[in-house]
Amino acid sequence: MKMPLKIVAAIGGPALFFIFHFFVALDVDNAFVSTMAGITIWMALWWMSEVVHLGVTALIPLIALPLCGVDSAKEVSYQYMDQIIFLFIGGFLLAFAIEKWNLHQRIASAILSRTGNKASRILLGVMGSAWLMSMWISNTATVLMLFPAVLSLGKKFEDISKYKIQSGLLIGLAFAASIGGMATLVGTPPNMIFYKVMIETYGDHSMNFAKWFVYGLPISILLFASCYFILKTIFIKEDIEVQIKEAHSKEGPLSFEQKCVAIVFGLTALLWLTRSDISISGYTLYGWASIFPKAGFVQDSTVAICMAFFLFLIPSKSEKGKTLLSWNEASRLPFGIILLFGSGFALARGFEISGLSNWLAAHFAFITQGNVFVLLLFLTALICIISEFASNVASIQLMLPILISMQKASGIDPLLLLVPATLAASLGFMMPVATAPNTIVFGSEKIKVSQMMYAGFYLDLAGIVTISLLFYMFH
Repeated sequence: MKMPLKIVAAIGGPALFFIFHFFVALDVDNAFVSTMAGITIWMALWWMSEVVHLGVTALIPLIALPLCGVDSAKEVSYQYMDQIIFLFIGGFLLAFAIEKWNLHQRIASAILSRTGNKASRILLGVMGSAWLMSMWISNTATVLMLFPAVLSLGKKFEDISKYKIQSGLLIGLAFAASIGGMATLVGTPPNMIFYKVMIETYGDHSMNFAKWFVYGLPISILLFASCYFILKTIFIKEDIEVQIKEAHSKEGPLSFEQKCVAIVFGLTALLWLTRSDISISGYTLYGWASIFPKAGFVQDSTVAICMAFFLFLIPSKSEKGKTLLSWNEASRLPFGIILLFGSGFALARGFEISGLSNWLAAHFAFITQGNVFVLLLFLTALICIISEFASNVASIQLMLPILISMQKASGIDPLLLLVPATLAASLGFMMPVATAPNTIVFGSEKIKVSQMMYAGFYLDLAGIVTISLLFYMFH
């Protein structure tokens, strides 16, 4: 009798951790390297097999890292309440208000009126909207803004089709936002981290907004096309239509509550877009955060919580004595997903302080001496794998110092190593914890891990090959 996969994973995860912790010596001078590798393998196996709820697996670093001496409970706990997590909380509260007052239905109708009613056209419209917006607004903010509308669109297909079209739309939203962020320096945090490192390490280098666009836009376009083809093939088995145009024409004017939520929503997007300074070809557009004594203290999470705060204060006209959002409605926050994202930060910190990231780089340094195309394939694949289990920000923060050391030792053009690495950090499409957009749409509970992994695997593969091939050809 075959043992069920979940039982194998349930036993195998802790068993592999035990073996790595007590019997494997990846680094004879640093036992923490093997321990951290064991913890990562354990969590990866449980995440992929869903032995327990993903939020439960996300608690493993809180237990294992302190008990194994890798990090203190205090420092690990900090990772679960990082300021970025409050960006999610604020974003979800905005999404709840949009859903409560049916503003998402309006947005969904607007998308349909421009894309048509067929599933394939709607998928293209959803992905195109997210792709364009995320070039200029963070991919996290983009998904948070479009999420309620896409969820509403998907529900219409769920009611009339046995195929998982809703899952495809939500995954398309997340993937397209990450792909769009690759195109510009301001599109996603790893790009800005790379830009800062380039200036600090190499001084007056030729990299600027326009040059990044030359690198990023073609790759972004090719990945967008690949993503659309992959998702259409997997999720749209029948190109059915939904009919809502008649309902759209009868919606009438916006209610007072819809107008208020729309204004809060629009102001949030505007504040996100204009918060930070943007440097373009030597010119600096100063963000509004610069008016404060400590501009760096103000983050996108500050904006999200501040604007969500107003939702609890603005009174409703149709529901006397109530506000646009109540605390009972806020209690719907997906606590398990918040834990899931926090565990990504905890893992990333564990990689760094345990020495596992340095061990990986040191053992693969020989690759810089071989064929350039093989080097690029290996580099992008390695960073892509790491970013599946840690945030893209954490992945690139871990890898850039290592790659700079490798570059200085080998004499390779820094752009040939650092730009593909930065782009690869945004490739984590398989796991819910890999990117913020993945985590957000997974919070809808309309997507299975297996669905995201299946589509994400092919897109990761396309990204690795595309980035490696283009840089090999043109550098």
